[in-house]
Amino acid sequence: MVAHPLQPVAGQARHADVPRVRTVFEASYRRLVGQLYVVCGDLTEAEEVVAEAFARAVQHQRTFERLDNPEAWLRTVAVNVSRTRFRKGLRVVHREHDEARRPALDDERLALMAALRRLPTPQREAIALFYLADLPIHEVATATGVTVGTVKSRLSRGRAALAVLLADLPDSPEETRRG
Repeated sequence: MVAHPLQPVAGQARHADVPRVRTVFEASYRRLVGQLYVVCGDLTEAEEVVAEAFARAVQHQRTFERLDNPEAWLRTVAVNVSRTRFRKGLRVVHREHDEARRPALDDERLALMAALRRLPTPQREAIALFYLADLPIHEVATATGVTVGTVKSRLSRGRAALAVLLADLPDSPEETRRG
């Protein structure tokens, strides 16, 4: 279980001292975890990187209080933490733990998740943030630290790769019944 990111840590602010962080946490935590789950493919990892993003919001409270879009800032921090952990080999896979907590998914969604995991990380991030998190292209660019043109390119390549990976799925329920 991931520690609550707003629990006081020695030398950090108490709950009462971080009202905006708490408000954003209550409004955004689940959505951010869902978005990061798609990006990194591991529920516990997603919870950990989002918790780290909120911990950094507490550490940088003055900056956080002035942000126009704190959820976008948190998403960017969480994506960057996920990348850093992956690069440094700090990513711990919690598959058994995730299996017990993961909701039942239909075959189509399972196939999509498997196909997304096979995409290169930059394409997977762009696809997840644009299509699944429903972010506009300029916010995907901000969250991933690249230009709008690069996001468009990654989306195009990611869609093409997904089309190939998912080509064998039936198009309709009728096709499934006939097959």
